[in-house]
Amino acid sequence: MLIKIYGSAIHGVAAQTITIEVNVDTGIGYHLVGLPDNAIKESSYRISAALKNVGYKIPGKKITINMAPADLRKEGSAYDLSIAVGILAASDQIMADQIQDYIIMGELSLDGSLQPIKGVLPIAIQAKEEGFKGIILPLQNTKEAAIVNGLDVYGVQNIKEVIDFFNKEKTIEKVNLDIKKEFHEKIDQFPFDFSEVKGQETAKRAMEVAAAGGHNIILIGPPGSGKTMLAKRVPSILPPLTLKEALETTKIHSVAGKMGVETSLMTVRPYRSPHHTISDVALVGGGSYPQPGEISLAHNGVLFLDEMPEFKRTVLEVMRQPLEDREVTISRAKFTVNYPASFMLVASMNPSPSGFFPDDPGNTSSPYEMQRYMNKLSGPLLDRIDIHIEVQKVEFDQLTEKRKGEKSEEIRKRVLKAREIQQQRYEHLKISYNAQMGSREIEQFCELDETSVNLIKMAMEKLNLSARAYDRILKVARTIADLEGSENIMSSHISEAIQYRSLDRGFWNG
Repeated sequence: MLIKIYGSAIHGVAAQTITIEVNVDTGIGYHLVGLPDNAIKESSYRISAALKNVGYKIPGKKITINMAPADLRKEGSAYDLSIAVGILAASDQIMADQIQDYIIMGELSLDGSLQPIKGVLPIAIQAKEEGFKGIILPLQNTKEAAIVNGLDVYGVQNIKEVIDFFNKEKTIEKVNLDIKKEFHEKIDQFPFDFSEVKGQETAKRAMEVAAAGGHNIILIGPPGSGKTMLAKRVPSILPPLTLKEALETTKIHSVAGKMGVETSLMTVRPYRSPHHTISDVALVGGGSYPQPGEISLAHNGVLFLDEMPEFKRTVLEVMRQPLEDREVTISRAKFTVNYPASFMLVASMNPSPSGFFPDDPGNTSSPYEMQRYMNKLSGPLLDRIDIHIEVQKVEFDQLTEKRKGEKSEEIRKRVLKAREIQQQRYEHLKISYNAQMGSREIEQFCELDETSVNLIKMAMEKLNLSARAYDRILKVARTIADLEGSENIMSSHISEAIQYRSLDRGFWNG
């Protein structure tokens, strides 16, 4: 008897429905075809033990299983439940009249219980689009799948529950989730707040400007000055995720298997902080079976690179294209996968190998050592970072001060107001905030008066600023003007923006 049952395969951050054809005929043998990987080939052992332990068995006949489309490679153990139910239906051990209405996925343990799987959200979205009535999954994955409205989601703990469901001996309770309620309840929950940061008013202001314009920022300061502390609090002042952004972000984390059991939807912007020993593949994504990397996991959020010069140069250089295009393309001989990667880069570094600024008394690094240290960051990469801010050590009086600093909530209100101005300005363009401006938009929206032009000219001559700093200063000045609600860029805005180009000054770039 031939039975068709449906599963799903992940391709990038989207899913593709897989038809699992199970044919039980006279003879002996177990044949699994359709480009399965080793985890799927081993499923026969798990299925055999699981069925035996719940009172069923694999029939002693010739079993042929085809996973279509046969030219698409299938990976992972998530097809165990699909294949097991297909074998039972094809051998008349369970009723098969409703099987084609559902996507069925899950990894089997030897006792018949089910383990959670990856990529549930894109699978559920695809099931809804293709008109399936429902989806049957391990209980741990149901909250994630229940995000999709109009799809019956059934969570099971054991294959016996699935068998009883199709035999109409027992019902499984559908999982319902009020997605809007869940989204709005958790949208403002942050573990860190700027009120906890002592001193560092200049750095906090730079963070506010960076968040308001979506600018990439690098913090330069000695160890212990609070660079990591500041970076961790950036998500708390960024605009809240929209529901669309939350779904996009959740899909990526679901595919990567980073969703918690109790998590249904990402409600706050992600914050990723990879160690400096990370490989280029782990950062941008890829591998033999492509997976999203850290920059895609930071999509719609923050990617923090602590001690940036300690990262391998090849790792840093592969970020150049994603920073520009806001997506990653992984190309293989037979397929191409695109992962979104629209993130805000926050980086930190010591001013020199010794950890001190060039003019500090404790600096023991020679000019040559400092130049070699700075050369670890290429010009094209620094060109994509709009704000360079020096972070000084916090004085004792500031550390012991009892008064709390300004809360993230207050800073966030100003950031939101500035972002609203930018959205109105760019509503007919393909950009959303100031950091995305190209030369054409800069020319259109960053007009300067004579005083401002003279100020930039003087700064470039006196501070030995590089030519690439010019556009960055204008972008940041536009954001500062937006924060103040000013339609025009004033000389005070230009003056502040010039302060945020530390690495372009003479004693840094030689």
